[in-house]
Amino acid sequence: MRILIITGLSGSGKSTVVRVLEDEGFFCIDNLPVSLFPTFIELVEKSCERLRDVVLVMDIRELDSLQGYEKVLQEIGESGHSIEIIFFDASDDVLIRRYSETRRRHPVLDKGTLPEGINYERTQLEGLRRMATLIIDTSELNVHQLKEIVISQIKGDGGAREMMVHLQSFGYRYGIPLESDIVMDVRFLPNPYFVKELREFSGLDPMVRGYVLEKKATVEFVGKFRELMNFLLPEYHREGKSYLTISIGCTGGRHRSVVLAEEMRSFFKDSRVNLKVTHRDIGKG
Repeated sequence: MRILIITGLSGSGKSTVVRVLEDEGFFCIDNLPVSLFPTFIELVEKSCERLRDVVLVMDIRELDSLQGYEKVLQEIGESGHSIEIIFFDASDDVLIRRYSETRRRHPVLDKGTLPEGINYERTQLEGLRRMATLIIDTSELNVHQLKEIVISQIKGDGGAREMMVHLQSFGYRYGIPLESDIVMDVRFLPNPYFVKELREFSGLDPMVRGYVLEKKATVEFVGKFRELMNFLLPEYHREGKSYLTISIGCTGGRHRSVVLAEEMRSFFKDSRVNLKVTHRDIGKG
């Protein structure tokens, strides 16, 4: 297994990093006592579902559980597993500001001031900092920059996973899907429902598809929709969005919206995204 030890100062961004790594497919456990690391690894090795990438979080919240970590980590490494220790740090001024903004209590602050708590934590974690294979200072980083650095450092040239895009058709008659990020209304297009020969078919049928796609308004709409997606996808990706739901709606969700969702399928397949296409209301009505 590849085992990443995430550690560092409280308020330095470890929780954000754990969420990023979970999205990247790592199995993450937060605040497991160091003495249980070997037991956990042994259970994983005996499990039917083998884990390759594991994240274990170590910090000051359970100070007693940190005792003996040097020996434990050495034994795990000697057993053949790859261990990397990533230490997250930030300046005292930044940590104090973050605690002030979030109004959270420092985990070791029973008495005394916040600066005293930060200084005590630095002292207790100094050994882990010296052992770290990578130290990341988050003082000048926003969430998106931190995510980019973590993925770059941990996943290397492979980079982040492709964005997940869920493209779905729906009928306004049954309500707009609540999970939608983008909603496109195609009720302005001629409705095959009012063509007797097409009414009983769906947008998956070649006759319905031909009827909708041959219209001038459809051709123009598809072109503009593609232009919009060409602009939005890289911008969403740059801002760290990993999942995008695009809902295309017509009146009943059986004809026009289905045709347009299927027509856009090829565009998204060529856009280096992980695509899922569904038709929520195609069987209703």
